[in-house]
Parts: sequence; C-alpha cells; structure tokens
Amino acid sequence: MGTLTSKLLWRAGLFSLAAATMAQASGYKIPEQSMRSMGLSAAYVAGAESADAAYYNPANMGWMDERQWFEGALTLIHLPAVQFDGTVRGVPASLESKTEDFIVPTLHYVGPKFGRWRFGLSVTAPGGLSKRWPDQPARSYAEEFTLAIVELSPSFSYTFNERWSVGGGVRVVYTDGTVRVKGPNDPNGNPLFAENLEGDSFDFGYNLALSYRPAPDTTLSATYRSNVDLTVEGTAKGGGSAVGVAWFDTDADVKVPLPATLSLAAMHDFGRVRVELEYERVFWSRYDQLDFNFADPRVERSLLGKPKPKDWDDTNTFRIGVTWHVQENWDMLFGYAWDETPIPEKSIGFELPDSDAQVFSVGSVIQIDDNWEAGFAMLYDKKRNRSVATPPNENGIDGEFSEGGAYLATVGIGYRF
Repeated sequence: MGTLTSKLLWRAGLFSLAAATMAQASGYKIPEQSMRSMGLSAAYVAGAESADAAYYNPANMGWMDERQWFEGALTLIHLPAVQFDGTVRGVPASLESKTEDFIVPTLHYVGPKFGRWRFGLSVTAPGGLSKRWPDQPARSYAEEFTLAIVELSPSFSYTFNERWSVGGGVRVVYTDGTVRVKGPNDPNGNPLFAENLEGDSFDFGYNLALSYRPAPDTTLSATYRSNVDLTVEGTAKGGGSAVGVAWFDTDADVKVPLPATLSLAAMHDFGRVRVELEYERVFWSRYDQLDFNFADPRVERSLLGKPKPKDWDDTNTFRIGVTWHVQENWDMLFGYAWDETPIPEKSIGFELPDSDAQVFSVGSVIQIDDNWEAGFAMLYDKKRNRSVATPPNENGIDGEFSEGGAYLATVGIGYRF
C-alpha cells in the first residue's frame, strides 16, 4: 500500500504543479511570469500593456505602440521547509522537509503591427519546483519529488478599434518529472519497497482573450485557457515485498486533465494610480481519478495499476494590483491575492501539502530612457496551517502541516525598438 500511495501521490503532485501552466491554480505554482506581474501578485490581465501582454492578455497587444517589445527576467524562488506534526498510519511523526531554491528565467516578445494584426511569443516556466522529505514515514511518499515545466506560447491579437480587441494563442507545454521513494526496512534490513520514476510529455492547448475599453482610462478583460490532457510517458523501476513484484523495469503512461481556467478583470486609472481587480475560476473538478497503465502486466494487476480517486474541487482566486506612477519614468507596484487550494482533505499527501494562501507583493519599474527599462519585485506566498484527520484522509495522515509557503524575487529588463 505504501508503494501505491507514493506513486500515485507523486503523480498527483506532478500534475497539480503542471497545472500551474494555467497560471491560475494553487499548489506549488508560479503564476507570476514577469517583473510587473510579480509586483502585482499576478493581478495583471486587463492592465497588461508591455511585452508580457503576449502571455497575460494577447488582446491588449493591438493597443500598444508600433515598436517591438522585449522583456527578459530572472526569478529566484525560495521554498522554506514544511513542518508536519501528528501521526501517519498510527505512527507518531514530527517531520521537516528540505528547503529548496531555484532560479527561473522568462522571456516575452511582442512584434510589429500588420494592419489590425499583431503577434507575440512567450517562454515561461509556470510551475514545477521540488519537495524532498529525508525521514520516514514521509520518505515513503516523496524522498525526492522534482518537476520542471516549460511553456512556449505563440499568440496573436486582432484589434477592431479603440474599444474592442481580441486575441488568442497556442500553448505548447513540456513536462519532465523525477521521483524517488523508499519505504522502511523489513526485518532483514531490505526496504519494503523502492521506486525510481521518470516521465515527460509534450502537450497542447489554446488560450483566448477579449478586451473592451468603455473609456480611455478603463479596460475590462476576459481570458480563457483550455483544458489540456497531459499524456505523460516514461519508465518505472523498483520492487519489494510491499509491491508484490520482486523487481520491475517497465514503461508506464498516464493521462491527467489540466483544467480550464477563466479570468475576469477590470482596470481603471485614477490619475497617477492604477487599480486592477481580478477573479479567476479553475475547473479542477474534472480531476476525479488517477489511473496508471503499465506495460508489465504484473505491475498493472498490482495495487499500482488500480485507479486512485482524487475528487479535486473547483477553486477561486481573488487578486488586486495597484500601480502608483510616482514620476513620469518610475512606477511602484503593490499586490495582494487570496488563493484557494483544490486538494480536499481526503487526498492530501506529503508530496503536495497544500492549503489556502495569501499573497503579498511589491515592486518597482524604472524607465531608463525611451528604449530601456529595468525593474525588480518581491513576493511572499503565505500558506495557512492545515489540519488533516483520518478519516477522511485516505493516506493515513492525522496531524497538522505548517510553515512552508514561498518567497520570490524577480529582476528584469525591457527593451523597445
């Protein structure tokens, strides 16, 4: 049972992280994919009007000036240790995960106008990261849990007039994940189970955008990112008495939905202060179970091959971003967000001990000259402590997850030519 849990929970966590490509889901996500979005806690849809509009709202590209726009940024992500105190399958446990640090690059480009048409391109890393638990029993679930996601997003806009513009694009998502789990030892000193898993995939989706300006200082926008079925293929190696198979080395695949997301945003300029309000709905309820297929029939017939109920919930996120035009060439950015977790109590595990979060951010962008700009931003993602009880938890967890969260810092440059 431990191997089943570790395998399925790892994959569940992997795809919940991959869902961050929607830039709208909870979990270990990175919705902020530029220096402005970082400073505004991703309340940056209706007001997107720089190179990163190619990612956040391609409909707005048609209203930007005729020049070509480019932005590059680097984000440092620090994940503090997660604490757990309680019991796991009746065994007392006081555990701490390892801290994690990453550097993530992003690129955005908006090209010249072609009549009413305009095209853009973004390269982002909207999800992934890592979680490692060095001690039992958490090591049986996630000794190492590492995920990398890269998204290539070509986009377009078609501008009807000064009031209406539409846009859209294609999402090319590459996912790569690695997990290692190791169970406790049997009386002979051998682990009851051990697994090394690797998998990757290329998958595709689309996004749509609509912007309306009832007045020059007001923009209303809606964006939609489609569901994407992640068709991950890879290898699974391992074995042990708890698996019922002494050793296996087999191909494996799974299909998991990446849920659709709808964002509604309103932006208004109050003189030197711009305010954006944003609501997001992520349709996680499509994720009702996880079912793996193994080429080795021994593994397929084992507990590993049986479907695992997930029953995730649709979630809401509320964001507010404030841009203060301090001077003609200097903006200060402030943001706040309330973000729900999609994971119900019954299926939460060590690979993704997620909870509702509050997000706080601040940033600054300076226009150096007519062509160059530079900026920085910082963000704190504060996770709520989460109590878990068995039942209803199906992984035997009874206790509280605390600490964790995330600290992010971004530096970026922009160039117009």
